[in-house]
Amino acid sequence: MPKSPTKRRPLTRAALTESAWALFTEKGFHATSISDIVERAGLTRGAFYSNYRDKEELFLTLYDTHTDRLLAELKDAAEHPEAGKHPLVQLQERIAGRTRQERQWFLVSMEFTLHAARNPAVAEQLAVHEERLTEGLTEVLSAALARTGARPAVPAEELTRLLVALFEGLTAQRLIHGTAHRTDDLVPRVIHALTSPAQPAGSGGEDAGT
Repeated sequence: MPKSPTKRRPLTRAALTESAWALFTEKGFHATSISDIVERAGLTRGAFYSNYRDKEELFLTLYDTHTDRLLAELKDAAEHPEAGKHPLVQLQERIAGRTRQERQWFLVSMEFTLHAARNPAVAEQLAVHEERLTEGLTEVLSAALARTGARPAVPAEELTRLLVALFEGLTAQRLIHGTAHRTDDLVPRVIHALTSPAQPAGSGGEDAGT
């Protein structure tokens, strides 16, 4: 018995996102057309437009999927801290140590960011999805610091934005220059500079004796 449209929809959307991801990483966002996506997925343009308004909406679906996966992995890392290691350094290493797929995602997302910068309506949409990621990262970073008693030297959300900007900038440099510029220790140094270590139990800090 043929599947109903409702039951087919998840399969159709999965086929479209898988096709789009493969093509975006192979050819880039701009060079990939909707016709390319449906041809690779073995679907029709009608199937595309019954699920997505345009190519931008499809990309933002991929963006949310990536956000969910990244936050889940970072929450797991935060809940299993490594002894003697700064919790945010551990999270940074979990991101930095990710695979070729993550580097591909970085290139596609940067291309889309430039596309959005030239298109105000797209930029407005992307900003909503980026804020969701920032909020999730802020929660993870705050929880990781709280577990060790450490605290950020700036508001947690500002710390998140600074670290994301630093990580993205260094990732771009690494992709261009390779290992010509040694930057492995820059993020840990910034993290240590922007957070206060946990005080030893009983130290009392500035309020001691008052």
